[in-house]
Amino acid sequence: MLRLDLGDLPVASSETARHINRRIVLNLIRDKQPISRADLARFSGLQRSTVSLITEELIHDRWVVEGTTGRLPRGRRPTLLLLNQRRRIICIDIRPLRTAIGISDVNGVFSFQELIPTAADPHRAIRNMLQRLRPLLKTRSDGPFEGIGISLPGRIDLTTQELVFAPNLKWPITDLKTVIERETGLEVALENAANACALAELWSGRLGAIRDFVAITVSEGIGTGIVSDGRLVRGSSGMAGEFGHFPLDPSGPLCGCGNRGCWEILASETAALRYYSESTARVNKSRHSNLEFQGLLALAEKGDVLAGKALDKMAVQLARGLRMIVAALAPEALLLIGEFTAAWSRFEPRLKTEVRQQTLGSVPVSLIPARDGAIVRLRGSVALVLQKHFGLSFAAPASK
Repeated sequence: MLRLDLGDLPVASSETARHINRRIVLNLIRDKQPISRADLARFSGLQRSTVSLITEELIHDRWVVEGTTGRLPRGRRPTLLLLNQRRRIICIDIRPLRTAIGISDVNGVFSFQELIPTAADPHRAIRNMLQRLRPLLKTRSDGPFEGIGISLPGRIDLTTQELVFAPNLKWPITDLKTVIERETGLEVALENAANACALAELWSGRLGAIRDFVAITVSEGIGTGIVSDGRLVRGSSGMAGEFGHFPLDPSGPLCGCGNRGCWEILASETAALRYYSESTARVNKSRHSNLEFQGLLALAEKGDVLAGKALDKMAVQLARGLRMIVAALAPEALLLIGEFTAAWSRFEPRLKTEVRQQTLGSVPVSLIPARDGAIVRLRGSVALVLQKHFGLSFAAPASK
């Protein structure tokens, strides 16, 4: 029997109901825009008077605008509603070598993107970001900024909101939020990159009715974001989902976290580049200096045997970790994010075979490649900022 903590039950006040109804209407407008007030009432099941009050409030708060008029066989033509595209979000995705900065509207459409180098020192990295943000903030006259969303290859302390675990960045405990909020005057939302990608998929609705999935980011390291029943799982400390630092080979290479043979040191982009470098050294073949993962993909595509073998070895190790996730969580789907999905025809057979062998139930686990990994991470930053308005789960109510 489920025990309820009677001292921790929220009181269902009229204000609570108003907030819930507002989020329902806001999500419906986002999902079905442009939409009339009458259709909002029909889809939500709310009274028309309630919908009218909520939409007027959303218009006043500049979340929603009125657009064109709709067409009906007879009667008054309805005015259609849609999200205010002039309401914008600053998005930042920090990676060990480069940081992406963008400006998006509330629909996830980007009007600006750029890449800057990521400094090894966190304080210098923050200064560099602020230097780029200041001219962007001067465009505030084009529409209000709702906030700044930042995705990082690390974990955030849920209490202090500090970056506390970032082995690939090699940063110590760092407070980005306080400094950036003070310098910009905007609220900052921080999250692990894999969690941000999971939120981006909830936001986009691309996964349809799937409510239990794991988003796996494969880049310099490996991150996982867990979604259960449509909600992000963070754990008591915010560290839930660190499968990338589970040791698959205790005698393997040293990982940035201090352990040996972690999944990410065996299956990440960095691992594939290491495999290629080791193989070229063994055959006394000249190395490609400063080779990046996209270059390795290009070499394999051109028929470089050693590059192909390095990617195949990466695929084997990636599959081992996926089996671990399937055994532990039994998700409906695994969403795979990273540059390696450009070579999906090479990776898919190995990954599917291993996952099917691990699936114990009758329902197979779907493997879904995200072809636009960099954009997914930035869209996740948008979702970080908007989730307080649209709710923890971004799924709109089912149509009636």
